[in-house]
Amino acid sequence: MKKEIYLAGGCFWGTEHFLKQIRGVEATQTGYANSIVEHPDYKLVCTGKTQAAETVHVVYESDVLDLSLLLELYFQSIDPTSLNQQGEDQGTQYRTGIYYTDPADLSVIKQELEALATRYERPIVIELKPLVNFYPAEEYHQDYLDKNPTGYCHINPRLFALAREANKR
Repeated sequence: MKKEIYLAGGCFWGTEHFLKQIRGVEATQTGYANSIVEHPDYKLVCTGKTQAAETVHVVYESDVLDLSLLLELYFQSIDPTSLNQQGEDQGTQYRTGIYYTDPADLSVIKQELEALATRYERPIVIELKPLVNFYPAEEYHQDYLDKNPTGYCHINPRLFALAREANKR
C-alpha cells in the first residue's frame, strides 16, 4: 500500500538523495512545507519570512518499508538535537521536521521520537506537525545530486551506503 510522509532534514538535496535509495521508497520530491506564503520560491524561503521548511515528500510502499524503519534511517541522516541547522546550512528553513498526512501515523512517529530521545542527552528538536501545505521546489532542486554529483551535501557519504544496505533487510 502506498503511503506518504514529509521529512525535513536540513538542505533537501542530500535528504532527497539519501531517502530515494531506500528500498520501498517509490518517489521523492523536494519542496517547501507548511509555508505561510502561497507558492514560495527558494529565494523567499531563505529570507525566513515564509516559515517554510525545506522538505522531501516521500511516497513509499508500506508493505516493503514500514514507517519505523524509514524514520530510523532518516534519524541517522540528521543531528536531531541541532535547531535550525544541519551541517553548514543555518536558518529556519533548514530545521528538521516530520510532517504527516495520516493521523494514524502519529503514534508510530511519537514512539520513534521517544526511542530516539533515549539515545541523546540534549533535547530532540525535530518539529512534529501535520502537513498544512507543500509546494514543490523549483525544477533545478529536484534530484539535484543526481544532476550535480559533486554538489554540496551535509550528509556523511557513509550513510548513503547505509541506505543501500537497508535494502537488503
